[in-house]
Amino acid sequence: MVIFLLAACQPTAQESSVPAESLTPTGASILAVESFLGDIAQNVAGSRLKVESLMPLGLDPHAFELSPQDLIKVVDSPVIILNGAGLEEALEEAILNAGGEHLLIEASAGLSSRPLGADAGHLHEESDPHFWLDPLNVVKYVENIRDGLSAYDPEGQEQYQANAAAYIEELKQLHQWIEQQVAQIAPERRKLVTNHESFGYFADRYGFMMIGAIIPSVSSGASPSAQQIAGLVEQIRQAGAPAIFLETGANSQLAEQIASETGVQVVTGLYSHSLTEPAGPAPTYIEMMKYNTRLIVSALK
Repeated sequence: MVIFLLAACQPTAQESSVPAESLTPTGASILAVESFLGDIAQNVAGSRLKVESLMPLGLDPHAFELSPQDLIKVVDSPVIILNGAGLEEALEEAILNAGGEHLLIEASAGLSSRPLGADAGHLHEESDPHFWLDPLNVVKYVENIRDGLSAYDPEGQEQYQANAAAYIEELKQLHQWIEQQVAQIAPERRKLVTNHESFGYFADRYGFMMIGAIIPSVSSGASPSAQQIAGLVEQIRQAGAPAIFLETGANSQLAEQIASETGVQVVTGLYSHSLTEPAGPAPTYIEMMKYNTRLIVSALK
């Protein structure tokens, strides 16, 4: 079920179904925090609403902080869509306390975090918010956004339902396409090592084994210890993982060090938290997933 939150200059927010008449559509833009989420939401909103991304392209939501200009956008937006599940961390509290009256839609509401390895140094309360890297999880995002926009704009409900149904079909086709691509990789080579733990849902869906991550956390802001790096080197050797995959913006120094000790290749350029400009390789969520899949398949097959 989608979570509706009403924020109006208050330190905490209460779960609430906001009366539609109190938030009347004006034709103005609404906000999605991340660019990939903005693209997903725009596919649901269609031509009825314009969805803008709060976060600039290329930034990591784990570390993003609101600027004064961002706060103005938040205050003025009647609807704010966020991933939730801890991805935005302190940013969510800042949005709730920014002032103004908003309908907040948590896109990942209703999804349960995948289990994280107890031996990987995780905090007990840590959960994995990267649901969107499995396109079938994004079906739930679309349903939540559809329901939230329909509550905000009841007159547009029929259009939102039709748009959501069409996009869900595209997501299912994307899922089938990824399955076909991954089938080119021998099962014994479907092993992933990444810079931080963000591709777990992708791995679970498409039959990859997560060998480990340079940063053993779902947050890219954490730092690995020397002991954890040594442990990862041993895991790579034992598993025979062919490559280390780095997301855009990741520091490659530790990856190159590990590669020199294990003989694996370092593959850079995965897009996980942000889209690219229209002329780039990942201008939409679907193109982002296709680009990542091609990169992974090319390195492992």
